Amino acid sequence: MNFLTPATLTLIELALEEDLGRGDVTSTTIFDAAATAEGRIMAKETLIVSGLAVAREVFRRIDPRLRFEPAVTDGTRVDKGQTVVAVGGPVRSLLGAERTALNFLQRLSGVATLTRRYMDLVAGTQARVCDTRKTTPGWRYLDKQAVLDGGGFNHRADLAAGVLIKDNHIAACGSVRAAVERARANAPHTLRVEVEVTALDQIEDALAAKAEVILLDNMTPALVKQGVTLIAHRALVEISGNVNLDTVRAYAEAGPDLISVGALTHSARAVDLSLEV
Repeated sequence: MNFLTPATLTLIELALEEDLGRGDVTSTTIFDAAATAEGRIMAKETLIVSGLAVAREVFRRIDPRLRFEPAVTDGTRVDKGQTVVAVGGPVRSLLGAERTALNFLQRLSGVATLTRRYMDLVAGTQARVCDTRKTTPGWRYLDKQAVLDGGGFNHRADLAAGVLIKDNHIAACGSVRAAVERARANAPHTLRVEVEVTALDQIEDALAAKAEVILLDNMTPALVKQGVTLIAHRALVEISGNVNLDTVRAYAEAGPDLISVGALTHSARAVDLSLEV
């Protein structure tokens, strides 16, 4: 996935306008235009790096003379005190880029770091941990790339990327079977049809209508295990709801193919990175 989409470039412009639109009165009153400095962006805790391309673009847009030399690549685990990027150039520009670049790096590395924790917890099972569309508006592609950098997997990028029949679709349509049958009759043949069920007795209707993926929603690990047995490899099995760091291993051991975790993007804590001149 390309970090620097048109939407991302617009986001960078908005962020720079927000922080530097009226200039940097502190730096311009202390330093003359010829002053230069060297520095490094360093990890203040153990983390997984993500967002280097965006941070580099922030530096480039402020001043092409700025150096931005990553010591690692996205997806790399770094420890507290380790250098992530060496930077240098005109000091006014360097300090002007600092906060915006760090905002991107800290949030995206936070998503990658949390994702890696989830992936480590399901190691040895067949389950893949996936993101959802619960992303910060405007950050969709950045958040999803950060999930990949953390070793996780992407679910739908947008509503056009796949057929996912959820509870409100079913309620408006009348039944699981009717909704799946309509979707299969009208959806492009290249897209899988997935349906969400909230009770085990809905599974047979989903299978009879030839759903290709069945989402077991808000079930306990014990119920998920029963659902996996009932489905018996006739469809892919996804689960969502009630999944957190304490429960994800139990859910993975119940046998699903996919575990969707909205918290990867909506609740990831920004990690601690700093720029030291």
